[in-house]
Amino acid sequence: MVVRNEIESEIIALELSTPLHSATQLLARWQSGDPQALNALIPIVYKELRQAAHRCLRAERPDHTLQSTELVHEVYVRLAGQQAPSAKNRAHFVAIAAKLMRQVLVDYARRRNAAKRGPQYKVELDESFYLPSKQNVDIVELDRALSLLSRRDAQQEKIVELRFFGGLTVEETADALDISPATVKRNWSMAKAWLTREVGRSVHGEDRPVGAGERAV
Repeated sequence: MVVRNEIESEIIALELSTPLHSATQLLARWQSGDPQALNALIPIVYKELRQAAHRCLRAERPDHTLQSTELVHEVYVRLAGQQAPSAKNRAHFVAIAAKLMRQVLVDYARRRNAAKRGPQYKVELDESFYLPSKQNVDIVELDRALSLLSRRDAQQEKIVELRFFGGLTVEETADALDISPATVKRNWSMAKAWLTREVGRSVHGEDRPVGAGERAV
C-alpha cells in the first residue's frame, strides 16, 4: 500500500507539472527523441492506462500483490527504457502499453512459478469471447495461445491485443492497423473462435493442439 501511494503521488506531481500539450504532439516529440515527452504524456493518458490495467488484472488468486498502479508504473519504466514505439495516436499508444502489460504479467507469473508449480495468475475471458460461461484462464496459457495465433495469423493476434487488452473500438483498431473496419470485424470473430477453442482445450484438460491449417469459422 505504501509503495502504491508513493507511485500515485509521483503521477499526481507529474500531472500538476505537465504542460498543456496534446497526446499526439507529445507522441511526436517522444518519437523524435525527446525523453521528457514521455514524462508529460503519461499523466495525460494515466486514466486510460489504469483502465487498461484493470482489464489485464482480472486476478483470481487472493494473495496476488500486483495492482493497477504498480502495473502502470512498470510499463512506464519499460517504455522509458526502450525506443519510442510507432504509435499513431493516443488510443494506439494505450494499446501498445496494454501489450506491455500483458508481457509484465506473463513475466510475473513465470517468475512466480519457476521453482514450484503453484496457484496461477489468471485472467477472465468475458462475454467478448465465446466460452459458454466466464472462465478463469492462466495468463501464461493465454499468452501461449496468442503466440500460436501470431504464427498462424499475425494480423489476428494484433487485433486481439488492440481490442481485448487495449480496449480499442473496431474503428480505432482499423485506424491503428491501416485496415478497414470490416476486416477488423471479420478477423476479430475468427480470432475469438480460434482462441476459444485453443484456450478451452486447456481449461478442460485437453492437450490436443489445433492444426496449423485449421481455419476458424
